[in-house]
Order: sequence, then structure tokens, then C-alpha cells
Amino acid sequence: MSHPSALPLRIDGTRQGLPLERVLAVGTSGSGKTTFARRLAAELDQPHVELDFLYWGPNWQARPGAEFRALVSEALDGSRWIVDGNYGVIRDLVWPRATLVVWLNYGVGTIFARLLPRTLRRALAREELWHGNREGLRRSFFSRESILVWAASTFRRRRLAFSKLRQGGEFPSLVWVEFRAPRQAERFLRDLAADRVRYGLEAR
Repeated sequence: MSHPSALPLRIDGTRQGLPLERVLAVGTSGSGKTTFARRLAAELDQPHVELDFLYWGPNWQARPGAEFRALVSEALDGSRWIVDGNYGVIRDLVWPRATLVVWLNYGVGTIFARLLPRTLRRALAREELWHGNREGLRRSFFSRESILVWAASTFRRRRLAFSKLRQGGEFPSLVWVEFRAPRQAERFLRDLAADRVRYGLEAR
């Protein structure tokens, strides 16, 4: 039986094998990294690691650097995982071990069309994110900590940084997949599910 990480996936009409053992999902805030990573992890039956969950402690207090690194190292101790997050301070722990980077490289209009309703929903519903933290209306729309402000101020920097990482030689063994629109990411997941059915692949 074929292994899930060697599936003949279809991406934009081209079938290709992709190294899905250890996948890193990146992209600017609001691109849907966590949702994508969670769905991919469920499809492949692999652990999902959300770096935001490890970074933020209660009351929106960032964990000390050494503690954060220790938590990330422990979470990535296994041979298979799906990670989402952009934290450069632990790039040396994540990127050398990853086999595939999925870059959700959407335009700024797409980002804010997705981020604004998500932020409003979370604020109105007082939705808990991690460790009791919530994005209230004041924090989300009327403070320097607003995710909307953060996304706007980091959009160009993030895009440039990932472009340089892709073109540079620091991580030559990494395979990259870039999606420029949500429909491409959705198709990726849909084709993965279809291939699992077509080839009779079972969850590990």
C-alpha cells in the first residue's frame, strides 16, 4: 500500500509527489494557516502543531524565549507533523526539519476580506483562542495589539521575507508549494482526500 506522503497529488492540473512527512504552513496573518494546517493534519492523520498556542501564555503574555523554544522542540520531536506559524526566532528548530513549505501567498484584499469577519466574529462571540485569551472588540479594533493593524503593517515584509527564503540557499532540501488564492488551497485538500479514496489509503 502506498504511503500517504507519496501520494500523486494534483495541483493546478499537475500531478506530483510531495514530501508530506513534516509540513510547515506559512503566510501573513489572516491567510488561514491554522485552518489549512488543521485540515491537512486531519487528512493525513498527523499531529498538528500551532505555534501561536505554544507562544502565548495566559493574559496574552508571550512565553520567555527559552521556554518557547523548549515547547517547540518537544512538539516537533516526532517524525511526522503539520506546523503552522511564522516565528523567525525558532526558524532554526522548524525549517531544517521540515520537508515541505506551503505558502499561502494571498493578496492583501483577500487577506482582509477573510480577516475582518473572522476578527469581528471572535470579538462578538468572545471566542477563546489559547489559554483563556480572547480578542475583544477593544483589542481587535481600537488598540495597537489589533490583529488588523498587525496584518497591515507586516504584509509586505512577510511576503518579501518568504520570497527571499524560497529563493535563497539556506534550506535547499525544502520543497515549496505556493497558493495565490484560497481556491487553490481548497483544491489541494480536496484532491488529497480524493486520492486517498481512489488509492484506498487508510489513516495511519
